[in-house]
Amino acid sequence: MTGHLYGVGLGPGDPELITLKAARLIGAADVVAYHSARHGRSIARSIAREHLREGQIEEALVYPVTTEATGDYRGVLEEFYARCAERLAEHLDAGRDVVVLCEGDPFFYGSYMHLHKRLDGRYPTTVVPGVTSVSGASAELGRPLVERDEVLTVLPGTLPPDVLAERLAATDSAAILKLGRTFGNVRQALDRAGRLNDAWYVERATTEEQRALPLADVDPATVPYFSVAVLPSRVHEQTRRSLPERAAPRSGEVAVVGLGPAGRGWLTPEAQDVLAAADDLVGYAPYLARVPANPRQARHASDNRVEEERAEFALALAERGRRVAVVSSGDPGVFAMAAAVLEVAAGERWRDVPVRVLPGLTAANAVASRVGAPLGHDYCVLSLSDRLKPWDVIEARLSAAAAADLVIAIYNPASRTRTAQVAKARDVLLAHRSPDTPVVIGRDVGGPEESVRVIRLDDLGADGVDMRCLLLVGSSKTRWAERGDGPAVYTPRRYP
Repeated sequence: MTGHLYGVGLGPGDPELITLKAARLIGAADVVAYHSARHGRSIARSIAREHLREGQIEEALVYPVTTEATGDYRGVLEEFYARCAERLAEHLDAGRDVVVLCEGDPFFYGSYMHLHKRLDGRYPTTVVPGVTSVSGASAELGRPLVERDEVLTVLPGTLPPDVLAERLAATDSAAILKLGRTFGNVRQALDRAGRLNDAWYVERATTEEQRALPLADVDPATVPYFSVAVLPSRVHEQTRRSLPERAAPRSGEVAVVGLGPAGRGWLTPEAQDVLAAADDLVGYAPYLARVPANPRQARHASDNRVEEERAEFALALAERGRRVAVVSSGDPGVFAMAAAVLEVAAGERWRDVPVRVLPGLTAANAVASRVGAPLGHDYCVLSLSDRLKPWDVIEARLSAAAAADLVIAIYNPASRTRTAQVAKARDVLLAHRSPDTPVVIGRDVGGPEESVRVIRLDDLGADGVDMRCLLLVGSSKTRWAERGDGPAVYTPRRYP
């Protein structure tokens, strides 16, 4: 079995621009080959140095000529590439994998391509792309190459000046490589094309020796081969200059955002957009923790019993021009923060502060989805918490809903200090419902501790019921069936 040949692009010079794939292949190779001038120093090897390992075979492919004058420059190089290909073929025939290091991209004026054309087909080959010097120069200049329908032309500086000038005049953007001794001709061509004042010069892009300046200011005697001339996007410059110098003052707002019952999968796209754009996130600490941290945003966590203060704080931030997202579990309009914010926002001071409510999937719908369609007909929503309303009101409403034969979604059924209400509610309901009425108990639906069970109303007690639970109590028409995939609870749409 023969070895595998890899042409590996290293990028323009910064070792951190080597791709993960390139780094892996370099470290795993039996043989690492690289080109160099006759002085023996290889730029490619210096870029890849940290990924080489002890014991690898290194093949230095030393050019017989670089930019020196010779009677048959092309012929000398073709003979050199043929010799190099045969040297690598010996390793490949012996079953050794060979990585050929190449600055920039192997197929973008890269030396590797001359080996590839001689060895591809004889051996398995893989080319790993790299960041080109053109991309590196554009990034370092902070100037895009093309925008919208512009055309980018890549030219070698070795073309005759009149050909260069003609092509530069006809294109939108351009990159000119192979400078060095050709720089004078390139500058002359840019001038003839009327593009000299638009051109930039970058040498040794992304390295510590990088130099970048307007091309018209460059001394031709200082230009190395590893440099590039760039004509950036004209459209980009035109549109950039047309932008207003200062953005209009931004008005703040409060968005009350429903997070749904659990993770990101239950979050609406609209809610995701508003959370991402917010300057400040305000909310009960456990709910706020469900929003990924972003160092650009300020986070203001608080206790669950300070809703009015939280609303005032959010409105004050928005009054100063901040975009504020007040987060709420489930739907913010169902026993949550929307009412608290709007109650405060109704005051005269906050009349002109924009407030909007973004709905979320409420717990009743989430729990119902786990067992089928218990909310398939008329239903109501009640809270058993007597912190903000007296128990006699809760009891009266429970009794009225049960007498009306509505399915009942019960929020906040119990807490650490409220454990008696579940049994009291059961007794009120049993005055109007059969003991066999199905009750769905959903806990942490969508979360890591999710549990859903179906029991008879007569068996309902406080065991296993807390603030993370929601109860769905069926009507007289609600049905409970055992299926192969678990219990199914549904309320038919026909009544009676």
